[in-house]
Amino acid sequence: MVTRIKAFSLGLVALLALSLSHSLPGQADDRFITVASTTSTQNSGLFEFMLPVFTKETGIEVRVVAVGTGQAIKLARNGDADVLFVHHKPSEEAFVADGFGIKRFDVMYNDFVIVGPSEDPADIKGSDGVTAALMKIADSKTPFASRGDDSGTDKREKSLWKLASIKPAGEWYRETGSGMGATLNTAHGMGAYALTDRATWLAYKNKDGFEILFEGDKNLFNQYGIIAVSPEKFPHVKIDDAQAFVDWVISKEGQAVIADYKLNGTQLFFPNAPVQGS
Repeated sequence: MVTRIKAFSLGLVALLALSLSHSLPGQADDRFITVASTTSTQNSGLFEFMLPVFTKETGIEVRVVAVGTGQAIKLARNGDADVLFVHHKPSEEAFVADGFGIKRFDVMYNDFVIVGPSEDPADIKGSDGVTAALMKIADSKTPFASRGDDSGTDKREKSLWKLASIKPAGEWYRETGSGMGATLNTAHGMGAYALTDRATWLAYKNKDGFEILFEGDKNLFNQYGIIAVSPEKFPHVKIDDAQAFVDWVISKEGQAVIADYKLNGTQLFFPNAPVQGS
C-alpha cells in the first residue's frame, strides 16, 4: 500500500512538473506568433533568411501563413493571425481604419514587372508606359495569365487594366486562381505574359525562353506594410510578442537584415520603414 501511494505521489509530482514546464512563457514550444503574409515574402526566400535571426534574438518563433494578400487580410480579420504582413496599402489602411489593426508601418519595397516569351509577340518591350504595354497585349489578344486570386499582385494588375481603360476578357485572358509561382508556370506553358513581383521572378527557376519585357513605370512600385492585429478586437492575440516582431522588422537591425537578403547577388527588397523616434 505504501509503495502504491509513493508511486502515485511521484507520478503526480512528475505530471505537475510537466504541466508547469509547458506553461512557462519562455518555453520555445509555446512562444510563437502567427503571421498572415503574402506569397512573395515566402517564395522569395526572405522569411527563411530573416525569421531565424529574430527568433534567435527573442526566443519567439514565427509561423507564417503565406497566401495572397486578400486571403491574408481575411485571416487577420477573422482573428486567425497576430500580425499582417502584405502589399496592398489601400486594403491595409482599411484594415486599420475598421479597427482590426493597431497601426500600419511601411517596411520595404520593390516593383512589379511584366514577363513573357523572349520573342515578345505583342511587342511591349520599350512601350511608353505600362498602360501602353497592356493595350498592345489586349489589342493583339496575346495570351495573358492572371492570378485572379485577390492577392496584392492581382489587385495591382486589375488596377492597371482599369488605368488603361481595358476590361480584359476572352480566350486570351486566363485567370489561374492560384499563387504567383503556379501562375508563372501557367504563363510559361501558354507562352503568355504575366505581371509578377520582381522578387518572385528572381527566385523563379523555370525561366527558359522567358524574360522581363516591361519594367520601370512608377505605377509598378510595390510597397509592403506590417500591422499588429488589434487585441481590442481579438483578446486572444499575442500582442506583446506580435508587437515585438513589428518593432524588430522596422528597427535598424531588422531593416538591415532585409537589405542584406540577396539572390545571386541581387537585392530583392529595399527597406523603407520610418525612422524610429521621428
